[in-house]
Amino acid sequence: MVDWTTVSPPAIVATDLDGTLLRGDGTVSARTRAALLRVRACGATVVFVTGRPSRVMAGVVAQTTMSGLAICANGALVLDLDSGRAVRHRYLEHATALRLARDIRAAVPDVTFAVESGLRFGREPAFETMWPDPQELVAALPELVVTLPATKLLVRRGGGPFTEVYDVIVELAGADAVVTTSSANLVEIAGAGVSKAVALAELAADCGLAAADVIAFGDMPNDLPMFAWAGYSVAVANAHPDVLAAADEITASNDEDGVALILERLFPPPD
Repeated sequence: MVDWTTVSPPAIVATDLDGTLLRGDGTVSARTRAALLRVRACGATVVFVTGRPSRVMAGVVAQTTMSGLAICANGALVLDLDSGRAVRHRYLEHATALRLARDIRAAVPDVTFAVESGLRFGREPAFETMWPDPQELVAALPELVVTLPATKLLVRRGGGPFTEVYDVIVELAGADAVVTTSSANLVEIAGAGVSKAVALAELAADCGLAAADVIAFGDMPNDLPMFAWAGYSVAVANAHPDVLAAADEITASNDEDGVALILERLFPPPD
């Protein structure tokens, strides 16, 4: 754990979006926007590290006026916020996606699947998406996986939450894929070795920086690898219990500008 009362402020501010930086209605408050701009004015870098697909990042960019790179899809894709193009992209292998879908469906019969593929999205007819896409492909999973190489395989359950079957899906994935969750009714599956932590470590190394130079903010279990890697981790008050337990510090909730509260302390305005 880094004590920033005795050293310079962090060089990288890595923050999750939904449930962390964004308020419950999906907006960025004026206070949070000002805090992010202050970080940038002090010469530090803001990196969004999110489970969101790159196709729904434009609204956040417009609200925050941030530029540079963002880590999307739980680490599977690094996005250039200025050009909207992927600069690093890791896919889930076709054969692995199909095997997992078959095995998960056998173990949990009421599941439906969708595929995130960079700027494209496809889903089975019964899959209910959080971010509708007018250009989406609606088809059976084998066609989706062939047509849209999977950045992430998404799994929903018709009967409700995955609480009692999440561990089953993790076991089915084994070493072939990484299973995460950022909500009770959605499981996300990425390629082997993919995580927010791995992508953030690579981005930091590209800048000549290490974990000790990074502060991370989050709220859900998919943030835990990032918390374990970063020099200092902060959970918002509304975070999952496992995230609260793993954090070095707990701040106010996302609706109470918890991220901004910490950034204002670390990056105070000049006297």
